[in-house]
Amino acid sequence: MLHYRLDGPERGEPLVLAPSLGTTTRLWEPQVRTLARRYRVLRFDLPGHGGSKPIPASTIEDLAGLVLRVAEAAGMESFHYAGVSIGGAIGATLAVRHPARLKSLALVCSSAHFGDPAGWHERAALVRAEGTAPLVEGAVGRWFAGPPEQALLDDLAAADPAAYAACCDALAAYDLRAELAAISVPTLVVAGREDPATPSAHARELADGIPGATLVELPGAAHLATIDQPDRVTRALLGHLPAAPGMQVRREVLGDAHVDRAIARTTDFTRDFQDFITRYAWGEIWTRPGLDRRTRSCITLTALVARGHLNELAMHVRAALRNGLTPDEIGEVLLQSAVYCGVPAANAAFAVAQRVLNEETA
Repeated sequence: MLHYRLDGPERGEPLVLAPSLGTTTRLWEPQVRTLARRYRVLRFDLPGHGGSKPIPASTIEDLAGLVLRVAEAAGMESFHYAGVSIGGAIGATLAVRHPARLKSLALVCSSAHFGDPAGWHERAALVRAEGTAPLVEGAVGRWFAGPPEQALLDDLAAADPAAYAACCDALAAYDLRAELAAISVPTLVVAGREDPATPSAHARELADGIPGATLVELPGAAHLATIDQPDRVTRALLGHLPAAPGMQVRREVLGDAHVDRAIARTTDFTRDFQDFITRYAWGEIWTRPGLDRRTRSCITLTALVARGHLNELAMHVRAALRNGLTPDEIGEVLLQSAVYCGVPAANAAFAVAQRVLNEETA
């Protein structure tokens, strides 16, 4: 079985991340910290790469079968999938041959056909004769638009020659162009505009051939876009994958405009907090069946008045309107709060609520 590792909560949505030829699980390291907050992330090494033994696999279908075995070992009956280059080819093959196993697909710097088979056979012959070390120098220009990451180049140099060559033979025989229309899962295609291995034209062919596919082109990214543009790849995946539990409720109560602004302002420093409030406040409390949303709005308004959280109060006055409270009913809540929370607190709250109501009326 292929070597693999798991990150993220055991009950998280399953997500498989696949490497490109010559790389290891290290390729997705920049994305895992964020993705593993929400998803059960499985990364694997190709045969003869990283921690995987040189398991015989001479076609993309063979590699897809090995991935299914790994997923089953990890308890993943079905899963989301994202792969770079040959990893994307494996994912597209799974989507065509085993559609019930995939929930969604992301193809990063990949293709439906990787060019002239003769070039792959020549590379396979070179590697069988001299190993992968002669490939390292050329990989720098193909893989990176920015500074090269030496650890990934070291992984290439350490790959088993026979297993690497077998992957080259698999890519030489791979051609899914006539079957792209059979892919029915939600699909994201990500291209690096400076990728010489799978140029943007390859990505557009994928996006045009797969029904409903979304195409994202990243400037400043070569073949290993997860390294060149890690944040942009992460954001593209998060926009493609299902929202965190509670996000739908958060949007329904607070509105898309407010939530979109909050997401746009998210930084590495605040990302954990944004994820926390989405899961905990909106995914666990606001979704409980014991109270309807009107009642929860009344309670929330009262609590915010009591604590003097006026910025949050303005947001929740809008939410209360969205949850079906009338301006008169909001006034009654604030009047009730004046008795138990204090007149000065209610006075400030009425001023905030009046401003919001005026804005909403306008």
